Amino acid sequence: MVDRINTALVGYGYAGKTFHAPLIAACEGLSLHTIVSSRPDAVLADWPGCRVAATLEQALADPAVALVVIASPNDQHFPQARAALLAGKHVVVDKPFTVTLAEAEALQRLAEEQGRLLSVFHNRRWDADFLQLRALLLEGQLGAISHFESHFDRYRPQVRARWREQDIAGAGLWFDLGPHLLDQALCLFGQPEGITAHLARQREGAQAVDYAHVHLRYPAQSVVLHASCLVSGGSPRYLVHGSKASFVKYGLDTQEGDLKQGKLPGHPAWGLDVESGCLLTQENDLVSRQDLPAPTGDYRQYYQSVASAVNGHGDNPVPAEQALSVMRWLSLAVLSDAQRRETRLTDLPALT
Repeated sequence: MVDRINTALVGYGYAGKTFHAPLIAACEGLSLHTIVSSRPDAVLADWPGCRVAATLEQALADPAVALVVIASPNDQHFPQARAALLAGKHVVVDKPFTVTLAEAEALQRLAEEQGRLLSVFHNRRWDADFLQLRALLLEGQLGAISHFESHFDRYRPQVRARWREQDIAGAGLWFDLGPHLLDQALCLFGQPEGITAHLARQREGAQAVDYAHVHLRYPAQSVVLHASCLVSGGSPRYLVHGSKASFVKYGLDTQEGDLKQGKLPGHPAWGLDVESGCLLTQENDLVSRQDLPAPTGDYRQYYQSVASAVNGHGDNPVPAEQALSVMRWLSLAVLSDAQRRETRLTDLPALT
């Protein structure tokens, strides 16, 4: 039996507390060994058996720690991941990978030089509805896809006093939700030919982007990615049209909501989507509707795959190159919005 991999979690804000700590603790191949935080009382109240380090340097100096998970504010991802790799640790970075494309490229090179695993937490690959949609496409039930929409909408009309909504590098809705939307689209359709983006600040007093409407151009598909803080309901999570059928899905995956409520992975209803997707087919003027219960979503599969890869028994679930591809299009979207035009991979030199 392989020993559990001692893991240090850096940051105990929303991402660290809600996602990473419980998922690491629930993974059979990992041990939540250390949490780097300036709030030891909050950490120990939740994880009384865990070591608390005041600084990243203290965690990196511990030879017992083999894996470091970076869940700090986005502008700290690069320097902290770099320090962890230089210390000889394997590294998981919460999305977005970094705040600039150049930083992401530098981390990928460093991980290769150090011979260490570097992975990015694109957990939405394990959403119940995405697993369902991916299966439908692989099985060909929708036929050739002509139009794909992916929405990640919320209703948060008030600007909150937190770093994610400040005018700083890596903040705003596009850097928060754009990586999820892009990663899923790239998983399904591969690399687009171009991207056109409209990013805006719509709420009163907004300092960072709180609206994103993005179009990915493919030879045969139209792919629309959308995120907003001013949608109180009515928009689908997915809207997909193909030559054989259409697929419509409302509601978000339930795992984040469960984690926010303190439900731990392994709960009997964990990962169950309460809203079925709908498969629509038409023959002449008759439309048939079939409700499709989604498979079980499970973010633990990401960390289980990380543990296996560190032990040499499997592949990195989200290799740095895949996350780097997300960063390219994330950055090209910002350039597209600034220049009010479609941008392509040939525009990348302008970003470095």
